[in-house]
Amino acid sequence: MTVSETSISRGGEHSAFGHKLRYWRRHRGMSQLDLALEADISPRHLSFIETGRSRPKRDLILKLAGTLEVPLRERNEMLMAAGLPAAYFEEDYDSKELAVYRKAIHELIT
Repeated sequence: MTVSETSISRGGEHSAFGHKLRYWRRHRGMSQLDLALEADISPRHLSFIETGRSRPKRDLILKLAGTLEVPLRERNEMLMAAGLPAAYFEEDYDSKELAVYRKAIHELIT
């Protein structure tokens, strides 16, 4: 059994979130201790979240993502990796739903 198979079998759906969290923590050059202190959680809890031993709640996921300055689109991906619905609205600029906003922006700049 490989390392990734072990983490999937132990962490289930939460290992995907743990991998994303670990990626962003490392991408920002932070240790687990640094992130834990910034987010005001225990380093042990953060370790358990990254390994899939602990299931984070929505507010903690958003707090960690905010601390790491994760872009909104990737925050949605982190939430979905943890089995939660996305928090941020995403719509294509050219969509029918945003026509009124495109018109307002056009009027402002012309």
